[in-house]
Amino acid sequence: MRIPVPDEVLPAAELGRVHCVGIGGAGISAIARIMAQRGLTVTGSDDHDTPFLPALRELGVTCHLGYDAAHLGDADTLVVTTAAREDNPEVLEARRRDLRILPRSAGLAAVMTGSRVLAVAGTHGKTTTTGLLTSALLAAGVDPSYAVGGVLTATGRNADAGADDLFVAEADESDGAFLHYRPHAAIVTNVEADHLDNWGTEEAYHRAFEDFADTIDRDGFLVCVVDDPGAARLAGLARDRGLDVVTVGESATADLRIHDLTLDGSTSSCRVSRGDDDLGELRLRIPGRHYVLDAVAALATGLRLGLPYDALAVGLGGFTGTGRRMELKGEVAGVRVYDSYAHHPVEIRGDLEAARALAGDGRVVAAFQPHLVSRTRIFGEAMGRELGAADEVVVLDVYVAREDPDPEVTGLLVADAVPLPVQHVTYVDGLGAAAQALAERARPGDLVITLGAGDITGVGPRVLDLLGGD
Repeated sequence: MRIPVPDEVLPAAELGRVHCVGIGGAGISAIARIMAQRGLTVTGSDDHDTPFLPALRELGVTCHLGYDAAHLGDADTLVVTTAAREDNPEVLEARRRDLRILPRSAGLAAVMTGSRVLAVAGTHGKTTTTGLLTSALLAAGVDPSYAVGGVLTATGRNADAGADDLFVAEADESDGAFLHYRPHAAIVTNVEADHLDNWGTEEAYHRAFEDFADTIDRDGFLVCVVDDPGAARLAGLARDRGLDVVTVGESATADLRIHDLTLDGSTSSCRVSRGDDDLGELRLRIPGRHYVLDAVAALATGLRLGLPYDALAVGLGGFTGTGRRMELKGEVAGVRVYDSYAHHPVEIRGDLEAARALAGDGRVVAAFQPHLVSRTRIFGEAMGRELGAADEVVVLDVYVAREDPDPEVTGLLVADAVPLPVQHVTYVDGLGAAAQALAERARPGDLVITLGAGDITGVGPRVLDLLGGD
């Protein structure tokens, strides 16, 4: 559902009683949590009882299951998820009452009012980088507010209202939300075409990031990972427009440069230098080169804010991830099971590279659920090609969200594109069949990984049960 952003976004304290449509999602639940912590009266509804709801209920937030006009009660303001349908009864009732209706982006902007916003953007890696930056700031003695698209393992939460004036926010480009945050500073991890159902063309998608850079305070700064061509191009344009830009990466031209990179199973390490100055070693408890780049982008942000390297490095080194980002679900019968939110070809490539390092001498057995009809139509063949990095592949049908199904666009577009030497590609119908297929293929020493932004996250626990004989 498209809800326009008002010309003026009021501070959260002036919104009155707030009702959240889609309160179980990562984005809306984060907004609701911060509002509740600040003393606002918040209620919400969702059609699923998601993992974010118990923590909200502990704060006194009434969370209804299912949508009904009666759930609005005496609300003054509605905050609405982009996934809401046009016929949502709560939105229709709010319109009938002429209540204030805000999209998710405006709801987040309302809770960020008065803060120095550190916005984390990019096609891939936003959630992990937001978590890394939050962890680094906390270790450096800062108490920021934060809103992350997944649960931080360090806190067990996806959001908190901090005591200091900094606000770390995951800045979503999918619907243009990130154009409304007016950050003091921003990180851009990479820029590679996605969400073309909204932007239409790759050129329009890149222009959106240029517009995002233009929203940064003129006395603020932009951090770009210049190993990515899209982010490197953006860094050059932003500098030409007079913005203070800090570049990071393995590139010799980076302001903060990574060298001596070592990937060792579930850990990563590198040294970081600034010009001729060797700042020190950075040791991480997360695997994969892409996560090292995310960590150094967070490090650069902390340093630019005047925080000490050693404290920031401790926070980054203690970071163990966020929910659904290479998240270990468990180990049974010598088989480790991981879950990942990867839903774009580049994300699949990065997480399978990390999975290969984690697997050691074992095999990588991957299950993938395509997300969105439009994304699968555009990137389905590329998704299949990247899945070729696994030893065994199970593909599910498309997880339909925000769009209507298309009989011409199914998971077979992905399965048929998986290349040799993968000899075993299986197309299955449903989560139960996927779990059964994975359990049948896995053997001691293997690493099983479920990939996708839909409900495939529920497959990993089923695999563990099947392997354990339950």
